[in-house]
Amino acid sequence: MKTVLGKSKAAALEETGYIRFDLSSELEHPGSMEQFRQLLQEFAELPLDPYNKKAHRYRRYSRGIILPWTKEFHWLPNYQTSDGEQLCEYFQGTYNAEYNEEYRAFSPLSEATKQNPLLTKIIMYDYEQTFWDRRTLTMPIHVGVHFVKMLVSDPHAESVASPDHVHQDGEPFTFCHLVERSNVLGGTNLIATPESAGKKREEIKPDHILEEFELNHPLESYGVCDQMVSHYVSGVRLGTDGGVAVRSAILIDYVPTVISIP
Repeated sequence: MKTVLGKSKAAALEETGYIRFDLSSELEHPGSMEQFRQLLQEFAELPLDPYNKKAHRYRRYSRGIILPWTKEFHWLPNYQTSDGEQLCEYFQGTYNAEYNEEYRAFSPLSEATKQNPLLTKIIMYDYEQTFWDRRTLTMPIHVGVHFVKMLVSDPHAESVASPDHVHQDGEPFTFCHLVERSNVLGGTNLIATPESAGKKREEIKPDHILEEFELNHPLESYGVCDQMVSHYVSGVRLGTDGGVAVRSAILIDYVPTVISIP
């Protein structure tokens, strides 16, 4: 199924809790393929996830905000350590049991990638599918942008996501856009009922599984409303062509600004 940027699927997301869509037609627009190649280059240079160097997982992460009243998107500055390293912090509270109440800090996206028009277009398209109450839209919407690559070259190895079980993210909306899939066994997406969160795939009752599918070509995508469903991607193993197995995806989440006054 193909979806042109600008056509809303928000009603379907609000009704079912998840949507599948395809933005590959965007690559036919002048200049878009060159912009996509720049994103591919960013994925080629992703650093290893420092929090689990045995998971065969590579990632970068940056944060931005959308001003709902003007539909403007702006990147937020990186955090700079005392020794000059640029980082971007990520926190999921209790939603990731592997890093419960723990801040993680990842290398940010390059400045060239942050200025990539195709990436900005995707971020704004996803935002248009989200739904909020009017009070929420008087404050900025926080946007988290993850570039995650699962890569293995050892036939006995497996690259796994974090967390490696069915889960919810703690962010109201998350979208996933495939960038590359090559010589992969696994990497199967699952959408399930909220009560399935915290379980392994094999522990879920069949009637609690809403859909299982694979993303196979660039910019094939899906999105979830976190409170309505849970989700999971299975581990990636080396396929039959030798060489390496690669599954790269852009993950984008949207969180409202919350003001707490004691």
